[in-house]
Amino acid sequence: MKLEHILLGVLLMRPSTGYDLKRYMDARGTFLRPNTQMSQVYRCLSSMEERGWVWHTVEPRPGAQDAKTYRVTDEGITVFMDWLTAPYSPTTIYTRDPGFYGRLAFCGFLQPDQVIELLDREILARQLQIKRYRDRDRTVPGEPELPFDAELQDFVEERSHELGSLHMDQHVAWCIELREELQSRSSQRRIRAVD
Repeated sequence: MKLEHILLGVLLMRPSTGYDLKRYMDARGTFLRPNTQMSQVYRCLSSMEERGWVWHTVEPRPGAQDAKTYRVTDEGITVFMDWLTAPYSPTTIYTRDPGFYGRLAFCGFLQPDQVIELLDREILARQLQIKRYRDRDRTVPGEPELPFDAELQDFVEERSHELGSLHMDQHVAWCIELREELQSRSSQRRIRAVD
């Protein structure tokens, strides 16, 4: 997920200044893309404006620098929605998968069945990873050239594997629970719509 997708998503929720966008990136957006600098936000806004994805208005501020408020163009909407609705391909490391968490961050622009499909892909990918890697042989053959405590190494690696397994299991359980809740909400909405 690129910075431009995050900024377009935020701007589609509400027109914002570069400063507002940086504040978003420092708070909620830090989980999507950590350590985003103000200069990166402004460079990205400039680039998106050159491509016709955003435009701005200037709000004069006496005694201070004028504020530019950015809005998304029709072309910018297309770019954002093309990214948001493109088939999701899970990465190998779920905790760093901005494609998944980025889409969830802007799921309000999707239909519930699209979010359920995203969750289905994530659940399946992670279950396959668990099946493939959970009980694999994790021994590392070697002949260290320095003094090396293999027992200590194995102990710590086993404990790390246990922690990773726990986190993966919790992630999959959370995705399954969210999916079930969304299905239930969708069913309830359909029932209310028929009544």
